[in-house]
This record gives sequence, structure tokens and C-alpha cells, in this order.
Amino acid sequence: MRVVMVFTRRHINIESLTTSQSSMEGIFRFTIMVYTTEEMVKKLVQQLDKQVEVIKSFYYEDDDIINQELALYKVPIESYQEPGKLIKLIRKHHARILTVEKEFIVIEKTGLEEETEALLHDLKQYGIYEFVRTGRISIAKPMEQLNNYLKEMKMHLDS
Repeated sequence: MRVVMVFTRRHINIESLTTSQSSMEGIFRFTIMVYTTEEMVKKLVQQLDKQVEVIKSFYYEDDDIINQELALYKVPIESYQEPGKLIKLIRKHHARILTVEKEFIVIEKTGLEEETEALLHDLKQYGIYEFVRTGRISIAKPMEQLNNYLKEMKMHLDS
């Protein structure tokens, strides 16, 4: 909650917020996507670093990360009346069928926001019961800065 409050106080809209375990046991990672100036992001990082529960904050621009989203689409089983057309559409979008139930089909798509939106647009001809998309998850191209930061802190404390 304190992390989100840093953004709220500055009237910065969080486009997506994803949390997960990190590569280090007991440490969790927040991936927060915002659209703002680099100057404001630097201020946000400084504010986040002041939070007791935050070990270290880093910011990256789009060129420094590899990112994806996951989207699930629930479409009526009637859309499977012409399986060839639906399968062709699913393959065109590099998606897959997760399950076929009595009343609906669930399709999964990973990709960039534009790609998950494109499949949503194309599936509307079949009808959509539900659509849900994760926020952006990303991994930095540079080697993990947190591990390096923690090693430096440990060396500093040991000396």
C-alpha cells in the first residue's frame, strides 16, 4: 500500500502493477508501469527507496527490457461451430486453446499489449464472454541489478 501511495501522492497513474517472487528467496519484485517524464520517474525511485520494506528500486526504459502480457479470452462454444476458422485465427495470433467446456472456450495469448488487443478485436466477431489481461511483466536486459546491489551492501557491511 505504501508503494502505491508514493504514486498516488504525485498523481501518477499506474498503468500496470505486477508482483511476483524474485530470483532470491524471500524477496518479492514489483513491476510498475507508468507514463511520465524521466525526471518524475527518478523522483519516484528516490521516494520508493525511502520505504522501509523496499530494498532497492530501479527504473528502465522500454529499450532496456523484454516484456510480455498474458491475456485470457472466454468465447462462446458456438464459435467452435466452424473450428477451421477459429483455429486459423488462433494460429494467426500465436495463441492457444486452454480448455473447451460445455458452454465456452478459453484462449490464451502472450505478447505485447497491441498483440493481445488485436486478438480481442478479431475474436469479437465470435462474441466474448470474458476478457482479462495481466499487466506488463518484464525482465531487464542488463544483468540483474538487485543481486549486484545486495552483494555490494554485504561487502560494505562485512568490512
